This record gives sequence, C-alpha cells and structure tokens, in this order.
Amino acid sequence: MSRNRKSGTVTIIPNLSIIDIAEEGKGVGKADELVVFVDKAVPGDIVDVKIVKKKKNFAEAVIEQLIKPSDLRTDPFCQHFGTCGGCKWQHMGYESQLKFKQKNVEAALQRLAKIDTSSMEPILGSAENKYYRNKLEYTFSNKRWLNKQDMADRPDDIVGPNEDLEMNALGFHVPLRFDKILDIQHCYLQAEPSNSIRNSVRTYALNNGMSFYDLRNHEGNLRNLIIRTSSTGEVMVVVVFAYVGQESVNGLMEFLKVNFPEITSLQYIINQKKNDTIFDQEVITYGGRDHIFEEMEGLKFKIGAKSFYQTNSGQAYELYKITKEFAGFTGDELVYDLYTGAGTIANFVARGVKHVVGIEYVPTAIEDAKFNAELNQIANTTFFAGDMKDILTRDFIVQHGKPDVVITDPPRAGMHADVVDRLLEMEADKIVYVSCNAATQARDLALLKEKYTIVRIKPVDMFPHTQHVENVVLLKFRGKTLEIIED
Repeated sequence: MSRNRKSGTVTIIPNLSIIDIAEEGKGVGKADELVVFVDKAVPGDIVDVKIVKKKKNFAEAVIEQLIKPSDLRTDPFCQHFGTCGGCKWQHMGYESQLKFKQKNVEAALQRLAKIDTSSMEPILGSAENKYYRNKLEYTFSNKRWLNKQDMADRPDDIVGPNEDLEMNALGFHVPLRFDKILDIQHCYLQAEPSNSIRNSVRTYALNNGMSFYDLRNHEGNLRNLIIRTSSTGEVMVVVVFAYVGQESVNGLMEFLKVNFPEITSLQYIINQKKNDTIFDQEVITYGGRDHIFEEMEGLKFKIGAKSFYQTNSGQAYELYKITKEFAGFTGDELVYDLYTGAGTIANFVARGVKHVVGIEYVPTAIEDAKFNAELNQIANTTFFAGDMKDILTRDFIVQHGKPDVVITDPPRAGMHADVVDRLLEMEADKIVYVSCNAATQARDLALLKEKYTIVRIKPVDMFPHTQHVENVVLLKFRGKTLEIIED
C-alpha cells in the first residue's frame, strides 16, 4: 500500500481497498493497523480517502477519488443521495445489501453473544424496495441546506449564499445538522400521493406568505407534515403548525381537502413546544376520520396520528408470519406479547392460541390494541399499559399465568436487565425475540443463554437501501419442558 501523504493538515490515504461494510453502513478499509471507516464506500472499491476524524486505532474518512469502482456498485436512483440521511446504500445493488445485512447480524450474534450461527436461515428480502414506507414525516425550515450548486451560482460580489435564493424548505434533516433541512423534490420511500401532497403544500405556503419554522429561534407558522398511507389505499395527512392564526390553518387545510379528495383522514396539530413530539399534543380532525385502516390476513388495524405500525406494511406481514411460524402454536398456549405496541402481533396470533397478554409502555397504543381486538371480534386478548420492568412482576405472572410462549419486540435499546431476569425466572417453553438492533439483541441473548437454547435465526429486511435489519430468533427452554415440546 502507498504511504499516507499530508496536504497541509489533511491526511490522504491513497489506493485504499474497501474490504467490508460496517453495521452503521460505512465501508471498511485497513491502512496498516489503522481501521478506516469510509462514507459511501462499497466493498470492492479502491479509493483515495481523506481522513476527517482520527482516533488511536480507527479513523473516519470520505472518498477523495474513486480509483476503481466495485462490481457491487450501482448508480443511485435518487437526486438527493449523498446529502439526505436516508437510503444510504442505494449505490449498492439490492442483493449485495441483503448479503451484508445478513453478515452484520451474524457477526453481532457471534461476537457479542458467542452464538453458533451455522444454521442461520437466509435473510428475507423485501418484495418492494422503492415506495415501501407507509409513513413519512417532513420538516419545514426557513434555513434550507445549500448544496454546492447553490453556492456556485452566487454573484461574484457576494461572499455568502445568493440572497435571492429561496431559503425555505420542506423535507428531511441533514445528518448531524438539526437546524438544516434538505428540500425534497421527489422521495422514493413512499408512493403517491405523498410527493404530490408535499410539493403542493410547499407551493401553497410560499404563495400565501406562510412562514416556515425557525428551528433555532422557535418561531414560524409551519412545523411538520406527516403523511401515512395504507395497503387499503387510505391516506392520512397531519399538518403540524406552530405560531399561526386559525384563518391560515383553515386555508391550508381546505386547500388539501379540495385538491386531494383521496385523503381519508385530514388532521392538524398546534405544537408550540421546543421539540417535535406529538404524543402529548391534541390532534384535531379537519376532514374525514381521525384514523385510517390497515389490513393483514383478514384483520383490520386502526391507525391514528400517534399510532405505531411497522412502516413497511408488506414486509410486516412477512415478519409476523415468521414470528408465528417460529412459535409453532398448537392452539392451547398462553402467550405474553411484550412491547406489544398497538397489539398488532398479539391480535395477529390470537386466533391460534388460548390467550394473549400484551404489555406496552404507551397508553394510547394500548387503547389502539384494545380497539383493534374489538374491531376484529377477538375476545382472547388482554392488554396492559406501563413500564415493562414495573408491570412484568412475579405477582403479575401469578395473577395472569405462566406463559407457554413469550414474544418480545423491544425498541432499539433492547430489553431492560430486570425484564431479562424475569424471563429467566418465568422459564416459558419458548421465546420468540424480534429485534431491529442485532447488537442489543445479542446482548440480551447472551444472558438468556443461561437457560435457553437458540434454535432458529432469520433476518428480515424491512428497510431496503439502509443498513437497518430486523432479526427473529427462537429460543427454547432447556430441560423437561423442551423434551415435551420435541416429543
């Protein structure tokens, strides 16, 4: 390998071979003993890179020049690639993405939990890898992210950006810049009418002198735009305003109602807090219902403005089918569904078991879960709201029964140590662990191995063109219970 060279205070590493891809999605190369993580690099690339951050044993870098492109490379399909924080892997073919996702899950389980992954099943790819999301949230800002062309187009006598540039934006946050928003023209994550609605809202706001939110000074009319769609063809639009008169609110909402009659649920929120969360805010229905419906295997699920639902509807169905298959229900099981959300998995498996107990932290999600059970005439589910470690106590288990199967689908942080301890104490016959973070899942599995054997592992790709992946693991209790199951 050529020696590193310095240009001023900048270190350039020439002819670096990219040999792998890291869990966070960056390419990995080695320069002598230094591990280099390279943004937007693909395994097989040979690149000159510029070091942007250096520690003792690793460095972060950007591509200075692509010397030889990898055979795995493909042309990005989105004009916003490279600036937008989403779809970071679209410069790599989808089959290659799946290969590296599987490899990263395998590495995490081996390294962090010392798990034998030789029987790991192939990753399930998404049937749709464009327009697959059912929910997007956009941000209004009066400080648009300026690209190189914007700066190049400024007059010679202006040092900064051209004052004639439109600085309002409606789009996504630029990574690591909370106050800068990339103005999105076309997003490939959500199908129509998502792009048409967003672009029309931007145009209406500009034409009618509505101010875009200032993320630093917390002032302005328009704050967020949430668009939800469903496989049933229904559409929800939620506009989040900040400081605005009711006449302006009604003007924009009426514009949407008239120009997009396909909107099933049209709502708005007035949020003047310093953060964007809406869970503590009143949602006001302007037109249609206050919810839309999703369907899965003959079941209907109510989705409100604050509801949690897997953002890839088609792949969520595949994920839940795998979860049910791993559990291997015979019809007489008591099931605990931990982190049940809106009760989607609980209600999905309920017809094949004796009873399901669902637990979730968010009270409004539990209300959705109860509604969905009643909507689908499911009478064998019971739902509880509260912190998992506080709800799942010994007294709770005595009162509701020891489960035969536990399904757990925690947030990215994984399960609290007290919850893992309770699972070990419960000794359910089977645990099906669904996770969106292989590292925290591996941490929990390492503890559960004290009493459980890991029987099946299957990754599921819910988010094409990103480094994120779901993983489903089946654990069986070791001892007499296991012998009964296997006989």
